[in-house]
Order: sequence, then structure tokens, then C-alpha cells
Amino acid sequence: MDHFWENEYIQIAAYYSVVILCMIVFLAVFEVVTKYKNWDEIKKGNLAVAMATGGKIFGVANIFRHTIALHDSLLTMIGWGIYGFVLLLIGYFIFEFLTPKFKIDEEIQNDNRAVGLISLVISVGLSYVIGAGIS
Repeated sequence: MDHFWENEYIQIAAYYSVVILCMIVFLAVFEVVTKYKNWDEIKKGNLAVAMATGGKIFGVANIFRHTIALHDSLLTMIGWGIYGFVLLLIGYFIFEFLTPKFKIDEEIQNDNRAVGLISLVISVGLSYVIGAGIS
């Protein structure tokens, strides 16, 4: 069985599958945290929500990229990925806290593209910092 897990193709498929499952779970958590329904808003053409959601997807994928590159165990990769996601989520709450003049969720729901863009950049930027910390 050890030879099975040593096969590069099997490892890539395992990492890919686990990251897809984690991505689904993490996006569901973001769906609960935000006051709007991401996919309903995207279906309506809300570009601000699409940018913010895209930033979250890229951010989570980037964190997992670092965990895969560094760790050779699937369970270790998952653990660091979850930890990175929690830090990314905390960053989202800090962003909301640091903008007391308006509500981030309301602005994104109202298709304020400037807020959607800055949300995307924050998610991507923090993912690089988190990834560097994991590495």
C-alpha cells in the first residue's frame, strides 16, 4: 500500500480532491459569515461579490499551495490549510472592523466594486503572508 501513496499521480489526485472538499466547506463558512448569498448575487451579475468571492477562492488555494509544497503528509496539509483558512477569516473580520464608516457586507451586496476589489486584494495579500508563515 505504501507504493500506492508514493505514486506522484495518486498524490496529486489526493491533494486535489482534499483541497476541493476543503474549498467547498470553507466557501460554505464564508456564505454563513456574510450577510448576502454569494452565488445568488453572482448569478444576478454582482461583480463586487464575484471579486470578493474570487479573492477568497484564490486566497484559500494559495494557502493550500504553500501547505502542499512544504508538507509531505495529507493530514498535515489539511491541518495547516485549516489554520490558514481561520487566519484568512480573521482577516475578513478585521477588515470589517477597520472600516467603521460603512459596512463591508452591505457595500459588496450593493455592488460597490471598489469595496469588492479591495476585499479581493486583502484576501490574496493575506494568503501570501499566511503562506509564507506556513512555509
